[in-house]
Amino acid sequence: MSETELSVVCKSCGSEVSPYVTECPYCGARLRKRAPKLERHGDALEARRRPSGLGLGRRLRAALPDDSRPYATVAVILASAALLVVRTAIAEPLSSVGALIVPFEDAWWRLLTTPFAYSDVGYLFVVGLALAIFATGLERRLGSVPTLVLLLACGSLGALGGAGVANAIGDDVVTIAGGNGMAIGALAAWFAIRRAEARRAIDEEYDPIGVTIAAAVLLALPIVEGSADVFAGLAGGAVGALAGFAASSLRPGRQ
Repeated sequence: MSETELSVVCKSCGSEVSPYVTECPYCGARLRKRAPKLERHGDALEARRRPSGLGLGRRLRAALPDDSRPYATVAVILASAALLVVRTAIAEPLSSVGALIVPFEDAWWRLLTTPFAYSDVGYLFVVGLALAIFATGLERRLGSVPTLVLLLACGSLGALGGAGVANAIGDDVVTIAGGNGMAIGALAAWFAIRRAEARRAIDEEYDPIGVTIAAAVLLALPIVEGSADVFAGLAGGAVGALAGFAASSLRPGRQ
């Protein structure tokens, strides 16, 4: 067998170990879930090489420049802030800046505007912070245009889901506004891609506790913010999760 290349550093004890082991021989820390399969090349055994693309997220992230800017995320947050300033200045209700009022009859355009309509700064701050954390991670992996499309889909389809539930329940008038569906969708998509990355490489870790806390805060928004519809948030999260799983399952040979 060819000489083992010591190129992996154990994060527990700092020792340099073989990339072909699952546990650190010095401290016993878990390095990876399973050892790589070996192939015979002549008289030597070498680790089987994985395909160069481990998923859409890692493939596109490698293709993007390190200094790529989160244009889509910034645009969404700034557009929301601008609408909030305008609504505050004219002292008009949420419906004046595109919030979705259920039943909305033929005002389908409000599905696109309601994720940008906020009742107050606190609501915008929570959603904007979540987008700054998770949507920027998506943008580094997927690019600005796909991320913008994904955010709009999560916000609009989430609002549509919330409106559908309100109609089914039979509520007279319900106001759905803000980007909680957009934020939960971004978190779900980011988590799906990062989870796939973490399974494929020993140095791709994420903090599940932090992600859980962020998701809990976003899901709890309707408790303190009346226009943040819980069903819109869940529907937006479902859209984001599906998009994230689809993106992480793509391979280089598939466009």
